[in-house]
Parts: sequence; C-alpha cells; structure tokens
Amino acid sequence: MTIATVKVTLVGGAGGVGASTAFNLALMGGGHEVAIVDNRPEMVASHLMDLEQVLELSPDSHVRAGDLGDLGDSDIAVLLSSSPLVAGLPRIEYLARNARVADTFADALDSGWRGVVIVVTNPVDPLVTRVNERTGLDRQRILGYTLNDSLRLRTGISKALGAPHGSVEAWAMGEHGDLSVPLFGRVEVMGAPVRLTADQIAVADEYRRTWYPRHVALDSGRSSTWTSGLGVARMIAALGGDGELWPASIVLEGEYGIHGVAVTVPATIAGGGAKRIHEWELSADERAALHASAEFVRAAVAGI
Repeated sequence: MTIATVKVTLVGGAGGVGASTAFNLALMGGGHEVAIVDNRPEMVASHLMDLEQVLELSPDSHVRAGDLGDLGDSDIAVLLSSSPLVAGLPRIEYLARNARVADTFADALDSGWRGVVIVVTNPVDPLVTRVNERTGLDRQRILGYTLNDSLRLRTGISKALGAPHGSVEAWAMGEHGDLSVPLFGRVEVMGAPVRLTADQIAVADEYRRTWYPRHVALDSGRSSTWTSGLGVARMIAALGGDGELWPASIVLEGEYGIHGVAVTVPATIAGGGAKRIHEWELSADERAALHASAEFVRAAVAGI
C-alpha cells in the first residue's frame, strides 16, 4: 500500500474532527481518495462545497460523499461517529451509546476486508476492544487514536519548562482518559533527556489532567477539532509509510502483562497497521497505573 493509492473512509466524517481530517488530508496532497460518510447529508454537502476550493489550492486528492458500502475497498476506515458532547460528562459515560455506533461500523466490514481501522470515537479503548472482538480482525489492524494525551503532556511540560512548542518529546500510555499514565522519566527537549523537578512535574501534570474537563466545561459543543483532525491525518499518512513510532490504543495479548483489552502503548505503525508493539521499561508505579487503567477498560467492556 502506497500513499498515492490510499482510500480513506471517514464514518461520521461530517463532524468537526472528520471535516478537519478531510481538510488536513487535502492539504497533505498525495492522492488520497476520501469518502465522507454521515447521516447528515446537508453537512456532507456543505463540507464538500467548501473543500472543492481547498483542492484548487492543494490538488492531488479527491474528496466525495460516501456510504458504508465504501468500507469494502477502503485501505483505512476511520470511526468518528459519536454522541454529542455534554458538559461535565466523562468520556466513559458515552460508552453505551457509542458502542451501538461501533457495532454498526464493525458489522459493515466484510470478513475478507484487508484494511486498517482507526477508532477515534470515545471512549476509545473499550471501543477498540469491542471492534476487535466483533470483527475478528487481527488486533494490530485496529488502532485507537490517542495521540492527544501525549500532545497535552508535551504542552504541559513546555509550559513548566518555558520551552518552545514542538521541542518536547514525551509519552502517555494506558487508558485514554483520567487513568492515562504520563511517562515523566522519558522526557526529551531538543533531543536531549531532561529530568523534571517535582514542581515542574506538578505543573505539567495539572495541565494534562485538567485539559479535557476545562475544555468540555466551556460547553462549546465541539471537541479538539483541529488537534485531532491533524493528528488523525498524520496517523493515516504514517500508515502509508515505512514505519513511524506512535502512541496507539491496541488490544494487548501479553505485552506489559496485559491480556485481552486495548490501552495506549508505543507502536511502530506502517502499511497494514502496528508492525511492532514496544515494551518500554516502566517504573513500578507506572506499571501499576498501566494495569489499573487496563482493568478499568476491561470492566467497561464487560458492562456494555
């Protein structure tokens, strides 16, 4: 699979994150064929009318309306459909409603389908687990988009250190939510390892932990549209490449001592999905927190 021939189907693509993903793919060029699937045809038409002029400025991609039938020959199928955001409601509270959406999506994938799934809909980890169980696809072909946890950690560290945006590399693992596990022992600034003080960790962690509730409390009716759209588009581009390290929610089968549920782990992704799940050395506290987040996901899946 090469980037010039990638067909991407965005299910729930007329929402903010889906439209942002389509926009960023158009800016990247590379000949993507993007099918936007949504039960709001007027929104699809609105985005397409707008994106036609984007393609005048950034040609070489194709964006059109689609339906679930487009999943059959897609290289990458992206699940974005979701219940509307409600101020003060944790991600996990959307599970029952969004599981039904995920089931419809999963059931539309033919048993012989050979593409890669990216789950963006929250709560990501239980839904990745459920899509894996329902489709029977190789677990390494079903990836949950969770980059934002690591990005918010990096922003928090940047603020704590007074470092410029883009200079920090830091990673979060585990559940995409309150039980996310920041790896403060694996921080680099401008490529050099940095040991944060307790005060700097507190500043960075406060930013990371409170970003989602602070944003939802605005009751703006939108999610992290620009960040997620760009992140998903770059994840799609990575899946057309030779191998790139990403945080992604993947069902584990023994890695880190976890079995049968999805949590975020570092993985090399390329054509066909996750080529390698990296087992980094964790502190005892980090490993315990990772296992706690996995058990939280397991209980959530069992309760659907």
